[in-house]
Amino acid sequence: MTQKFTAKEIHFLKNGTDGDRSGGNRSNGSEDQPIHPPDIYFSDLLHDPSVRFTAFEKRLADTKIPGDKFICALVQIDQEASEETREKAGEIFEACFHSVLDSDRGIWESLDDTAFVLVFWDYKNEKDGTRLLTLLKEKISGRLNEDLAMGIAVCPFHDFEQHQILGNALKAFDHAAFFGPNHYITFDAVSLNISGDRLFQLGRHEEAIAEYEKGLAIDSKNINLINSLGVSYGIMDQLDKALDCFEQASAISPEEVMVIYNIGLIHRIKDKEDKAVLYLKKAHAINPEIFEIELLLGHLLFKQDQFDQAMPYLDAAVRLNPESGTAFRLKGQILLDKNDLEEAGTQFNMAVKRSPNDAVALSGYARTMALRQKNLSIALSFAKKARDLDPENPLFSQSLEEIQEICEEARAMNRDKPIKSA
Repeated sequence: MTQKFTAKEIHFLKNGTDGDRSGGNRSNGSEDQPIHPPDIYFSDLLHDPSVRFTAFEKRLADTKIPGDKFICALVQIDQEASEETREKAGEIFEACFHSVLDSDRGIWESLDDTAFVLVFWDYKNEKDGTRLLTLLKEKISGRLNEDLAMGIAVCPFHDFEQHQILGNALKAFDHAAFFGPNHYITFDAVSLNISGDRLFQLGRHEEAIAEYEKGLAIDSKNINLINSLGVSYGIMDQLDKALDCFEQASAISPEEVMVIYNIGLIHRIKDKEDKAVLYLKKAHAINPEIFEIELLLGHLLFKQDQFDQAMPYLDAAVRLNPESGTAFRLKGQILLDKNDLEEAGTQFNMAVKRSPNDAVALSGYARTMALRQKNLSIALSFAKKARDLDPENPLFSQSLEEIQEICEEARAMNRDKPIKSA
């Protein structure tokens, strides 16, 4: 699998943690509370299980549940809780559990000193089950004087099998954790989007695709799920499948910028650069404040030798992400072509500081110094480094030879200078 784009800043777009993660679930707490990804994903236990999790999974499998109807939940006290609170959390959880439910109606296990997983059954209906779970949460929170986060999964639910419900509760908890303490989420399609994104982050792309597909079986019009599925296909170099996903998403929401950008990027990878530019300009017209759009659009216009058109987009990319080595390097290349050596050198310098192994930036910076007869020893070392980083590129070898000649000429001139007498 070989991608046809190389700059690390040029990649597919997905909704990040600042997007709407609430879905159709219930959560309490401020609606304005910032959304952040959790430090720990409990769904990781599904592919990297702990001893305690494995033990509970076996207990659940061996438990005979009347009617195969149950609710599973993961509850966690605030991770900032004191050591004293952590030490008594297990005892209090057990007492509260048995005050609401008895041992014939549920089982539980501590996963660590702050997190507890439970399953219970024998309730009238889902509303009654949720009432019992809310009562349990309130009792624990009151006794510990701490906020609790909770992920909930019910059985039956869509086409999920019994043994998958525990995993669904973990995924619902990861979903709730985006909102911080004192939130609870019932497992849904958004939970699967988050689970898929986590698997994607871990490089488990095929498993991520399976999660997105499960999510779409629940909510077939979910733009984020369709887009995430397309991104996974794109990363796996299944470009036609990726494009099909992005076009489906665009048909549902024609003004969705990340989808328009991703369609443009697919055309870029397929070397259909004119089509790519059209989509990127459309995305820019909707939202000119997205770094990846400005960078890729500037990059493509640069490749088409439309330097004057490219520069405003590259300026915007630098403004939006001042740490972008690629944007500075492209600006340097344009200015070098215009023979503005001093300003080109400034841009290449900024690029090299951010990306010390960018061979193009190193070689360009070396040329600006050599042509200005400035810092020739540094210019020579940068040119050599560029050549060594990409020895198969003849342009770097040619540039090195030219700079070596400039250095030789400078040394010869210094040798021929008459020595002034005292």
